[in-house]
Order: sequence, then structure tokens, then C-alpha cells
Amino acid sequence: MKVSEVMTAPPVSVAPHAGLLEATRRMAESSVGSVLVVEDGLLRGIVTDRDLAVRGLGGGLDREARVEAVMSARVVTVDAGDDLRTAYGAFRRTGVRRLPVLDGRRVVGVLTIDDLFLDVFRRLADLLGPVAWSVLHEPPGPPSAGGAPREP
Repeated sequence: MKVSEVMTAPPVSVAPHAGLLEATRRMAESSVGSVLVVEDGLLRGIVTDRDLAVRGLGGGLDREARVEAVMSARVVTVDAGDDLRTAYGAFRRTGVRRLPVLDGRRVVGVLTIDDLFLDVFRRLADLLGPVAWSVLHEPPGPPSAGGAPREP
């Protein structure tokens, strides 16, 4: 399965000159924990809710300070065409929780640990659905010697 099949698109993003308040509002409106910092379609960095709290307001910055003051400019990315195994490896190797997804140099989405959890849960549901259905239709307890359920 490809990264593009599981990623969230389009990603929530802001420009480098956007204020911390704007980044916070975008996160709240979209119920996400980060925004990508994008300029002319190119990734410049990432800002997480922790960056806003610790480096931003916790660091004494004004809410009108620019996101470029708190963003992480060195960002681990994956390509939209990469196999999910590549993304799993990037998450394991780096310890990040979010990976911007690129198509060439252009930002096309974001892949999060939560996206992978949802994919795993969907796969388990597909696998276990028939098993669960058969269990629900079997009588409780061990099977009887004759194969048919015993009368009480």
C-alpha cells in the first residue's frame, strides 16, 4: 500500500510569516496537532502544538510572532509514492509523529502515527470480521460429542 492511500490531504498549512495565533487557530479549526509551513507549494518547516506552547508562548514570544520563529526547519518527509513500510521505518528511526508527504518537491499531504493506527485497525477489522461473525453464531461452551447442541 502506498503512502498516498493513507495520508491526510490536503495538509493544514500556514505561510512562514503567519502569526502564532493564526497557526493555533488553524490547528483548532482542523482538530490537528501540527501545521506544515509552506511557501509557494514548498515545505519550509513544521509547527506542532508543543512548539507553540514551549517555544512560542512558553518561550516568551508574543502571539503575533511569526511561525518561522518556532518551526522545525529540518523535517523528515516521505514521498507520496513510497510504500507504507518506508513510512513505518521513518517513524521508527526518527521518533517523529508526523511526516509531511511530498510529490517531488511539492507538499501534497501529511501522514501521522494516527493514520497508521487507523489503517491497522481497518485491516484487523477486515481480517477478524468473518471470525467474529462465526463466533457470534456458535453456541457458547464446548461442542457436544454428537455435534449438535444439547438440550438443557
